[in-house]
Amino acid sequence: MTGKARRTAAAALALVTTVPMLSACFEEPSAHEAVRDFLIGWQTGDYTAAARRTDGDEKAVRKALENAKIQLDAASFRFKVTGLRRSGDQSEADFEAEVDLGENNPLWEYSGKLPLHLVNGHWKVHWSPSVLHPQLREGQRFAVDVIPEGRKPILDRNREPLQQEATLYVANVVPSTLKNDVAVCERLSRITGFPQDRLLSRIRSARPNVQVPLVTFGRAKYAQLSAELSAIPGVTVSTPRQPVAPDSPTQIVGMVTAVTPKTEQQLGGPQRAGDTVGRTGLQRAYQEHLTGSTETRVITVDLATNEQVAELRKWRPTRSTSPVRTTLDGPTQAAADAALPGGAPAMLVAVQASTGNLLAVATTKEYHQETDALAGRFPAGTAFAITSVEALLKARVSVKQKLACPAERSVGGARFRQEGPPVGGAPTFQANFANGCVTALASLARRVDGAALATGAARFGIDARWTLPLKSFSGAMKTPVTDAATARMITGQNVLVSPLAMALVAGAVASGTWRPPVLVTDPKSPDPSAETKPPKAPAPVELDGKAVGVLRGLMRAGVTSGSARLASAPGDPVHGVTATVAQGRKPMAWFVGWQGDLAVAVLAESPDPTAGAAVAGRFFRGLNTQM
Repeated sequence: MTGKARRTAAAALALVTTVPMLSACFEEPSAHEAVRDFLIGWQTGDYTAAARRTDGDEKAVRKALENAKIQLDAASFRFKVTGLRRSGDQSEADFEAEVDLGENNPLWEYSGKLPLHLVNGHWKVHWSPSVLHPQLREGQRFAVDVIPEGRKPILDRNREPLQQEATLYVANVVPSTLKNDVAVCERLSRITGFPQDRLLSRIRSARPNVQVPLVTFGRAKYAQLSAELSAIPGVTVSTPRQPVAPDSPTQIVGMVTAVTPKTEQQLGGPQRAGDTVGRTGLQRAYQEHLTGSTETRVITVDLATNEQVAELRKWRPTRSTSPVRTTLDGPTQAAADAALPGGAPAMLVAVQASTGNLLAVATTKEYHQETDALAGRFPAGTAFAITSVEALLKARVSVKQKLACPAERSVGGARFRQEGPPVGGAPTFQANFANGCVTALASLARRVDGAALATGAARFGIDARWTLPLKSFSGAMKTPVTDAATARMITGQNVLVSPLAMALVAGAVASGTWRPPVLVTDPKSPDPSAETKPPKAPAPVELDGKAVGVLRGLMRAGVTSGSARLASAPGDPVHGVTATVAQGRKPMAWFVGWQGDLAVAVLAESPDPTAGAAVAGRFFRGLNTQM
């Protein structure tokens, strides 16, 4: 059942309680039966019954009542009698009217009067247009003026728009110029799929001499239908421009399309403010905020001149409409986009370490910026050892401790294999960390408690509950209870993370505090109707100072002497580590690190363990060039 049908049904149900009230308010002899029958007939659409209770021409009264509903595009009328006075053979009833102007429009409430007199011993409503509304006169009609607000833009952190204006194509009519509005709507409905009755009610409820937008098309759809549209008498096409073509990151910003019959039904009304709907990304999450609502006026119009006579009621938009402000940064996004082409399929997420603000999200065509970069579930690999350092230090593991890095090792019955070349000689824990040696790091499982590892990972936001308006994934882990499970956690083999989660891990080391991600700064939450209902944001977590100092040294070594050397770039020192993992049959390479206040995670689809670091290096160098 549609929203309008539900409202109409509710009005019909309310009538059950209204009838006894109307009948019981007054005692015979009085005009209460005429008042009751007239208002019930009007309310239920039994205009013949209502007309019989008036002294006017029944056909004319019936038509006037029917026209009032059409001209207001009303879903329902409801009435309540508030008083009845009699003076000889004259009476007057006071009533309150509540008119439901349909989906996305307000309820119109007003007070009216019904003059009655005795005709051949029967009470009759003395008919005139003022019965419908005290300000309606002969030669006038109702109309509803709807003034939509245009779609507002999504902005980056510098208040620059994250979309370009694009041309939309709007089919319009001027009602007073149409020779056959039914035929126009029938043809328009046939080629567009919009319900004919809704198109017709939009025309008949509008001011007769103004241009009424009926259907909005994107460029491709309009090109397909333009010939058929131009063949419909009275239909003209306007070409407004609205901010709907997304800039990078396009999948985060989201796509906007014209309202279709399907989306119209989902949104619950004939045409929404702006006649556009966000289909993906932030455009979808903030649809209500970006489009706001319409300004609506109920007016009377002179039938001879089609000019407005009086404004009966006006409603301003019920919600404030303003741009959506994000944390995305244009120069950072440009550097991220430029770093990806020419290499392996990859993803890059950049955050501001000191705030958790999401600055850039870039992917090659093989991956999706939201469902993969923000919400993807990938093995963490040895980069996850970052979260283990505090627990290892408390277990008295020294960064200078010698740890062999054999090609294979067994821990608790689980086999571990170093895919890259083993670290030669007698490497230290620092060297093994810098080179992501799986077998060396796994050997530390017997030195540390599994619960301590899980607690340490949680302090880096793994498996936390975030508040992003888009899909995202903070990670999944279980507290290890065996040596094998502990070794797998240190080496990230039984942990799933997203690139966003690992960028925040890098940011936590860089700043000393883990912070939850932020993407939108205004408004504070998405539309109430959005599918994603975010929980309360977790609080920042200050990390252990000693562990942070050690981690910074370990991750600097990853770039200066370890497997992340390709991430090196001019400017502030680059810190980071790499890791190799397998996603199904796909070998993948991580880089997790930072430069200055900019923390990044890169995940590249490549058997080359340095592929992620190479992307990060191009990114840092490209960004430094812009500055």
